[in-house]
Amino acid sequence: MTADEANTTDARAAPIAPLPDHRDVNMPWWQELWRRHAHITTPLRARGLPCDIEFGLSAYIVRVSLPDDSYLIISPPQEPSSERPPGDPEGWIATREHPDDQTLFEVLYDSAPTDDLGTRQRPEALHGGSAQPLIEAIDHRLAQLGLLPHPVLPHESPHVHPAQPRPPVWGTPGTPDRGPVYVYGNALRDLTDRLNGAESHADAATLLHQILEPTDGLLAQLGEFFEAASEKAKEAEEDDGFDLSYDLADAAAEVRNLGEVLHVAEDRMRALTPLAPAPRLPSTPARAPSLPPRALPPAPPRHTR
Repeated sequence: MTADEANTTDARAAPIAPLPDHRDVNMPWWQELWRRHAHITTPLRARGLPCDIEFGLSAYIVRVSLPDDSYLIISPPQEPSSERPPGDPEGWIATREHPDDQTLFEVLYDSAPTDDLGTRQRPEALHGGSAQPLIEAIDHRLAQLGLLPHPVLPHESPHVHPAQPRPPVWGTPGTPDRGPVYVYGNALRDLTDRLNGAESHADAATLLHQILEPTDGLLAQLGEFFEAASEKAKEAEEDDGFDLSYDLADAAAEVRNLGEVLHVAEDRMRALTPLAPAPRLPSTPARAPSLPPRALPPAPPRHTR
């Protein structure tokens, strides 16, 4: 089996978990909640874990079904309740529970801040409401328990051409500092060059994976970037800092929603078949050389009376 065939088999064997099956899915209010939690649900669904949005004690939570009939509850602080908007809390708490075994209760992750001097904060409290450390902690624990249906691992096709070297960028080490540096824009431009040079749809799908992978892909990290920028804007004294923070938070949500919309684009690209070459038309037969007109016999003499 070739590397491309193996990648195709892995991608088709690990489909993203379906949406919940209840009537609220069609309600605009539920769809908005789902959009606000896409940075949590999308990477978990990519691991084959069904997710749903429910209301907990005082805020909306993400409920994740596990293969052994236990489940995860991923929520903002419930007591006291969080005043942050849904999907953007000051911290996340992830617990594992079982409906028929009350003794099974485990805290997998807790980044919620605490003001109680007698309570020792967990190390993950440094991450606050960031989603990536939460997903990584869930990945690690579920893998230990054997409850991860299929981990999402980055892969790279050996058939994708490496990017061509570019001229030095102003401001990089060893070059004159004469202008701005767009390191990240150049990296994406290089990825685009590789896509233009991809020899197959499987190679193009591999490059799409770099953008759409729900945890470490470019869109996921761009969402994290805008979320961090939103938090930074709130540190300003000006009132416009809060307005800007809301705009940046909306941008983070839109980027994550884009990843949710395109979550199957990689598989669809990989399944494409290249166009067959156009059939060659038979060559036009050479025309026979035209013959010179035959010489006509001389006209008979006209008799006059």
